[in-house]
Amino acid sequence: MITYKYQAISRGGEKVSGVVEAFNEFDAVERIKQNCDIVVKINEVSKARGFFNMDVGKPKLNGKAFTVMCSQFAIILRAGVPIARTVHLIADKTSDKYLKKILGEVAEDVEAGRSISSSFAERGEEILPPIFIETIRAGEESGSLANAFETMYQHYDKQMKMAGKVRAALIYQIFVLIIAVVVVIVLMAKVVPTFTAIFESYGAELPGITRALIAISTFFQKYWIIMLAVIAVLIIGYKIASNTEKGRLKLSQWQLKLPVLGNISILGCASQFANSMTTLIGAGLPLVRCINITAKVIENYYVSQEVGKIAGKIEEGRALGETVRESGVMPDILTDMTAVGEETGELQETLDTIAKYYDTELELAINAALAKLEPILLITLGVIAGFIVIAIYVAMFEMYNAM
Repeated sequence: MITYKYQAISRGGEKVSGVVEAFNEFDAVERIKQNCDIVVKINEVSKARGFFNMDVGKPKLNGKAFTVMCSQFAIILRAGVPIARTVHLIADKTSDKYLKKILGEVAEDVEAGRSISSSFAERGEEILPPIFIETIRAGEESGSLANAFETMYQHYDKQMKMAGKVRAALIYQIFVLIIAVVVVIVLMAKVVPTFTAIFESYGAELPGITRALIAISTFFQKYWIIMLAVIAVLIIGYKIASNTEKGRLKLSQWQLKLPVLGNISILGCASQFANSMTTLIGAGLPLVRCINITAKVIENYYVSQEVGKIAGKIEEGRALGETVRESGVMPDILTDMTAVGEETGELQETLDTIAKYYDTELELAINAALAKLEPILLITLGVIAGFIVIAIYVAMFEMYNAM
């Protein structure tokens, strides 16, 4: 997000000034016009977020609890229960502490006559997704609040199921990686030094492979603190870079160019774009608003920024398919199908089809990457263990021959 400083004329005719965060200048103007009639002046504020400005301890949304909450709202509202009573019922049953707190505050707001969408927007601003708040607002305005919650349930249930599949597939690879790291540490810290002492006591000349092993073991023993310090510095440097505008852009662009992972990231962005647009268009939101919200949903920062710029081009009267193609951040199939759906007047149905296609492609790409990762881990572990065993046995044979 970019911070903008602005001067504007309020609806009461007064001059006002302030700051607003947005994806681009067009998005900033749209946000300002929600409270003001005329934007007089707007400038981007240069702001670099340092390490000490990073979010620490920020509440994290429990995906499973949130999905269940959406389902509960849809079911209870369809049963004809008043909205205030519905919020109270769900708040009492929710186990997640953050959602419980938000729902408790929302229940009080609704009882006081406030709309549930505006209450969710204020009370859950830190953790609730923008797509959820806007879909609920659209459902409230159209009188189909239960359908809006049902749409959100289906949207996040699909995401949860895909995340569950990836998590299940990763468990074995993570287990193998942990075992490999532990085995190497034990061998280098305990086994190799023991044999090194034995070899040195005989005073025999050791083979090159054994000397190399001893040198590596000695390096790890002497400089492990420095190695940990270097790793810590790299992590801190990454955190600092990822919290500056320029750094986030560079890192996200680099992510898209990585072998294997870059393709997964691109497919993930396409899936998020198509799924979010389908949901928002189905909720009845204007196309420009759909684009602005979708830009916030996309995880890759560079792609998010480029998608956010599309809104301004659409406001100029240009076609969605054309502007998506010009952005250059979406696959050709998505841009072509979006243009077709727009021309035929079936944009939502077309995007829904695209979303299913990229969901499948993303799952296949992740499974293929994990399938390649398993043998790589096993081979790497085998090579390291084999190198250590051979280095020790070759030295032992040399000692026996010298005796």
